[in-house]
Amino acid sequence: MENPACDGTPSAEGMSSGSEVVFTADFASTRQWVAGRSWAYPNGGPVNPGDNKLDHLTADPAYSRSGTFRATLRRDGRWDTGLLTTEGSEEGFTVRAGDVLEARVRLPYEAGAWPAIWTWRDGDQEIDVFEYHPDNPDLLELTNHVRGGNLYYRDAAIGPGAWVDLRVEFGPRSVVWWVNGSRVFADRQGVGRSWHAYLIVNLSVCAGRYHPPPAPHVKEMSYEVQHLVVRRPAALREALSDESESEFGSEAVADSDAP
Repeated sequence: MENPACDGTPSAEGMSSGSEVVFTADFASTRQWVAGRSWAYPNGGPVNPGDNKLDHLTADPAYSRSGTFRATLRRDGRWDTGLLTTEGSEEGFTVRAGDVLEARVRLPYEAGAWPAIWTWRDGDQEIDVFEYHPDNPDLLELTNHVRGGNLYYRDAAIGPGAWVDLRVEFGPRSVVWWVNGSRVFADRQGVGRSWHAYLIVNLSVCAGRYHPPPAPHVKEMSYEVQHLVVRRPAALREALSDESESEFGSEAVADSDAP
């Protein structure tokens, strides 16, 4: 699906009203993020050729922990690549239905680079905040894999090396994307009320099936995530708090009944 007509740009005050930041990415934190492993890859990685990737995931902090996600060519033809996920981390943060994610990224230059911010849980629950391929220099891929919905968003402000501001509302009835402050896509599919998923930030390398692989002279590539936060509406925070208190109360009753 190509660009639909944008339906206005809400004010930042209106979008943030009543919400609170519940997650601020600290890519250096081993409590928040696990490096070089993801169950979105077969057996947790390190390779995923079935998804047209030349990746060989690495936990080396130089590839992800600074917020600059790097890839370098290996002698075997694969690429050491940086990936961070909240899945399996000590904090185990999950995005919830109703949350809003905001991020600022600098896109890569090299053909074959495949940067993305996305969600994953139990083999599914994937929402692509964005994907990018420099061979389509002015295009971002915005996709709801949970219930279906996709936009190939084109804009002259998008290009290799460009800074892009992203905002995604994971709505139960509609996932909504903003790019550089403009609302560009509402999929009218949503994620459902009970949806939740882990975050993944990574740089993959294309193997050539759908997008060209890196040129022979290219040995390294990178893209940068300057910041990433998740906001949660007050109503959702209260509902989750009530749910947690209810579970705690049930446990307390069970303990009091114990001999």
